[in-house]
Amino acid sequence: MLFSPKIEYKNQPKRLAVKLNGKGEQFVLQGHPWVFSNNIIKINDGAKSGDLAIIFGKSKNRVIGLGLYDANSPIRIKMLHSGYEKVEINADFFQKKIEEAFSKRKGLLKSNTNSYRLLFGENDGFPGLIADVYAQVLVVKIYSEIWLPYIKSIIPSLQQTAKAETVVLRLSRGLEQSKLHQFENGEVIYGTLENEVVKFVEHNVNFSANVIKGHKTGYFLDHRANRKQVGQWSKGKTVLDVFSYAGGFSVHALYNGAKEVTSLDISAQALEVAVQNGKLNDYSGKHKVIAGDAFEALSELIKDKVTFDVVVIDPPSFAKQASEISLAKKKYAQLAQLGERLTAKKGLLVLASCSSRVHAQDFFEINRDVLDKTKRPYKMILKTEHDTDHPIGFPEGAYLKCGYYRFLD
Repeated sequence: MLFSPKIEYKNQPKRLAVKLNGKGEQFVLQGHPWVFSNNIIKINDGAKSGDLAIIFGKSKNRVIGLGLYDANSPIRIKMLHSGYEKVEINADFFQKKIEEAFSKRKGLLKSNTNSYRLLFGENDGFPGLIADVYAQVLVVKIYSEIWLPYIKSIIPSLQQTAKAETVVLRLSRGLEQSKLHQFENGEVIYGTLENEVVKFVEHNVNFSANVIKGHKTGYFLDHRANRKQVGQWSKGKTVLDVFSYAGGFSVHALYNGAKEVTSLDISAQALEVAVQNGKLNDYSGKHKVIAGDAFEALSELIKDKVTFDVVVIDPPSFAKQASEISLAKKKYAQLAQLGERLTAKKGLLVLASCSSRVHAQDFFEINRDVLDKTKRPYKMILKTEHDTDHPIGFPEGAYLKCGYYRFLD
């Protein structure tokens, strides 16, 4: 099957000459992928999303970088290339970037894993573009109109690199409203999709993702290494997986011989997926579910004097904007308190955060302060960040952090 004719984009992008202030120029030369609107001194009139911004140095009339203009974002230019080297933004340029990204994932694919993030936005040189692979299905999620003029050359290259039999296009909410394209969110633009629930393997463990209706592209791949680690430390244990979503930590624990696993999530639908994911594997332990608000449900478990050998708390982002940082930190402290009380003697407490605005140092300090106040002896045995298919290319690209705390009595 050929690619959908919709990936043909009629509007040709213009070339924009751009001058930045000193701060903006410094960011570009340092390789930062964002240029904010207040860093732009001069730009052509009538600039539109997707136009190619050619950035000239402030003092010398030399090109210092190339990016895509985004009319709908305060991050007005999303950088594609920084520095004095001359490049052309064309199909070959994108193909080379995709090959570079794929080469970083080769080590992961030597394990029994056929699900991975092929493109991680800015961190792989594709700001506002994500590409995830689930077995033979490639899911491309676009967050900005800037990519519409270029997807004709990018998506076939992604499909060939991933050797995907099917390509699904997902759109951000903002892009769904755009009048510049005819795509529908969840549209199959290459191949066929017999079932929107796609099965895949993660370190020998079977999972499934709804690539049409699931969050993001259908599943969260970034915690893969942590799920494997928790699984390995769960043999014969009782495990609590808080904010379990599709049961990533739960299923790895069951697969590795956990005695009993409890998945807790506010969404009954997500818990149903978690149970079904568990059943894709052979296990002898018991899988229980609790549907409800995590803070309330954890308090109830404490009231009932229930404890678990392993407690994993991996909440959604609490700080999507700067004004939420203070409240997010309080919530992390509260979860650390609740988690400690639910962790059995000599048990393991795993605390994670995916809020990029709460820096790793702050997150680990919050956990340390809370656990120190309990006077209960413990040791931090592991500190982790993103898996290898989520490489970090700039400071703001780092969002995931996870701490493993072993209690000594």
